[in-house]
Amino acid sequence: MPAKSSKLVIWGAGGHATVVADIVRLNGRHKIVAFVDDSPNGRTAQSLGAPIVREREALVEILRGGTGEMIIAIGDCAVRLHLASVAKEMGFRLASAIHPRATVASTAEIGAGVVIAAGAVVNPGAVLGENVIVNTSASVDHDCLLEDGVHICPGAHLAGNVTVRRGTWVGIGASVIEGVEIGKGSMIAAGGVVVSNMPDGVLAKGVPAKVFRRIESVTF
Repeated sequence: MPAKSSKLVIWGAGGHATVVADIVRLNGRHKIVAFVDDSPNGRTAQSLGAPIVREREALVEILRGGTGEMIIAIGDCAVRLHLASVAKEMGFRLASAIHPRATVASTAEIGAGVVIAAGAVVNPGAVLGENVIVNTSASVDHDCLLEDGVHICPGAHLAGNVTVRRGTWVGIGASVIEGVEIGKGSMIAAGGVVVSNMPDGVLAKGVPAKVFRRIESVTF
């Protein structure tokens, strides 16, 4: 770990948080000082390799102690967006984590709080908003737009010029053809093949993907 590495908090202590922590440690630019997990039955500090903060109030002291950066390591899009807002209001800066074995084009625009996992590809002209996840071996082709809080799950693939609106989840192994737009707060089920535009707040599945039902509880 470099002597001048900055201190980092990871909000989350589940499986995705362990993936994010691995990326952070491989990059060697941050020292993880704590994980935040306010669920009563989360992982142990021993398994995570750093202390666990159970009360949000303790984050104030961590911030005062000189730890100013945070990554929200929670897969759920709505929760991730909400906690990112809370963290920023508290005064934390959102850090990003890009795996050294991911491929990110020099002309891609990467927002704060983004996580790009091992084997992922982000091609030229792509724009990723804040708190986007491009998960293991997923690909985002040229000139795509991913708004804040989008999650592209493992093995999912977006062709060129795809637009994915705020807080949408593209499931594991799903594919989206060129030029399609998927509305905000939607979910594409695992293995779905999206060949036409999708509206806001729907669950779509199948080959080709069709709207299965509305997602009434999600608001953005």
